[in-house]
Amino acid sequence: MKKISNLGTAIILLLSLFSCMEEGSQMPAGEFERGILILNEGAFGANDGEVYHYDPNLGTIKTNIFESKNGRPFAGLLQDLVASEGRLYLIANTGKVEVVDPKDFANRGAVTSGLDISRSLVTANQKIYISDWGPYDANFNSPNSYIAVVNQLDGGSVNKKIAVSSRPEGMFVEGNQLLIACSAAKKLDVVSLNTEQLLKSVDILGRPSRFFESGGRLYLYARDGGNVYFHEINRSSGDIAKTVKVNLPLSTSNFALTDNGEVLIITSTGWPDYNDAVARVDINDGQVLNSSVYTGSGLYGIGFHKERSEIYLTDNNGFQGNGTVIILDREGIQKKTFVAGRGPSGFKFNLN
Repeated sequence: MKKISNLGTAIILLLSLFSCMEEGSQMPAGEFERGILILNEGAFGANDGEVYHYDPNLGTIKTNIFESKNGRPFAGLLQDLVASEGRLYLIANTGKVEVVDPKDFANRGAVTSGLDISRSLVTANQKIYISDWGPYDANFNSPNSYIAVVNQLDGGSVNKKIAVSSRPEGMFVEGNQLLIACSAAKKLDVVSLNTEQLLKSVDILGRPSRFFESGGRLYLYARDGGNVYFHEINRSSGDIAKTVKVNLPLSTSNFALTDNGEVLIITSTGWPDYNDAVARVDINDGQVLNSSVYTGSGLYGIGFHKERSEIYLTDNNGFQGNGTVIILDREGIQKKTFVAGRGPSGFKFNLN
């Protein structure tokens, strides 16, 4: 009995040791996996887009992190930043995609040829699908838009181009279907991921730009000169299940989802006055709760940090030098500002 008791004690000690080893073996977060990534679009012609990192707890900023980690400039106009499959994809609308490790921004690969005016991407079935306007025609229209397919997650060659409606923007993977917002055509395109063929094009009110989820529902954001539209998508068929119309003149395609079923939308009079504001809108009934949560000039990008209940805005400062990041509380009261890169246009929020 004493031997059995000693054996049981030894087993318990070993299990405790292995448990401690397992807990202690968890990898610490990488340098850029916490905090906030700031997308700086860059200036047309200069192609000086870059990414900054901001730590809201320490108040520290690291600039040009792609160049500092890879020894070369990004060299493009940064359009989007997508995290997927343990990778971070930097999409330039100048026709390339850089793939980096989200922990340290070290380069893993790229797509540097075969693209024209790339806008965003998703991954599915171990492939990359890149939305691209295609080349301009003589009248600067985009009749030959496509989704570029790359067969490796770390980039490489464009293996196929799927023709879609004019000017595809954001995309969403739902089951074996790829949903695509085609802004110029005012259509929702649906592509089969099994056959990589266009299944259908659905007419949309407004110019669609981006998908988002709220309350377990999938929406497509669209707008025109006087209204914003929240199109709820039937996840099975890819059709429009319901549309909420919001009377919001001067709306832009720049919006952010909050943590309570509301959307923050930048409105702008445009050139030459640029009287800009942030409107707060209810998703469910389309009510404009506040048309001017914050006002300014040159408001360009917006995000909402759910853990900190803060609104993040960018001011492009007319692309004359560097832009500015403006941090507000959830009611729109300014808390802090700091200098960003050229043309700051968006954020990616990580855990803090």
